[in-house]
Amino acid sequence: MNILLTVQYDGTNYNGWQRQENTPHTIQEVLEAALELRLGARHLITAAGRTDAGVHALAMPCAFCVDSMSIPYERLPLAMNTLLPQDIRVTAACVAPDGFDPITSAVAKTYRYQLDNAEIPNVFLRKYAWHVHKQLDVAAMSEAASHFVGVHDFKGFAAAHGSAKTSVREIFALDVTREADIVSISVTGNGFLYNMVRIITGTLVDVGLGAKSLAEIPGIIASGDRKRAGQTAPACGLTMINVDYGKILPDYK
Repeated sequence: MNILLTVQYDGTNYNGWQRQENTPHTIQEVLEAALELRLGARHLITAAGRTDAGVHALAMPCAFCVDSMSIPYERLPLAMNTLLPQDIRVTAACVAPDGFDPITSAVAKTYRYQLDNAEIPNVFLRKYAWHVHKQLDVAAMSEAASHFVGVHDFKGFAAAHGSAKTSVREIFALDVTREADIVSISVTGNGFLYNMVRIITGTLVDVGLGAKSLAEIPGIIASGDRKRAGQTAPACGLTMINVDYGKILPDYK
């Protein structure tokens, strides 16, 4: 069986999703250890995205293959959660179709970046938002965001040590909104390069602060020059929101 888990986690205390040699305490490592205790054997769990250290997930799809299980798959969330730390929770489990892959089967992914735009930072947001104390021009940020929508070569918005075969991606929607002191950047695309959302966020913040003009944005995107884009926003403000699997899993949320 191909089992699909939906996992929610606060990434503050973890070294990202992916299990790495000489890098302990990752989300994957903790989940696989809990699953082994419940099923009596080690299984590789693959996620839809390899979030960085400090990045969070509201609904991260993860899958593993198993010939048979000693407990019904629908009881896995409860069974695993009794073993998991409080900052990781399995929220759902289902059987996925044969050939399903949480990465390659995805048709769209949505991330949200949160900014605390109060003069004095909110202590309850310190782990989940980037504090920018100067007032942001959200209207300018929103207009700048529109230039990123569509198919572009985003090599200027990727970390240098990324391993993607191509830097061309399509962004379906990129919205900037404000609610009181919280500015949210929501982006949906067919895939993202390493640090892409955080670099786009840093660039939009530069526009919001007046450090970059709206007129510069198309040229920055077209240049492919990482030095012309903004800084990489801190990991704490980024959350994986959901993944859309289209016709493969039409009811998956």
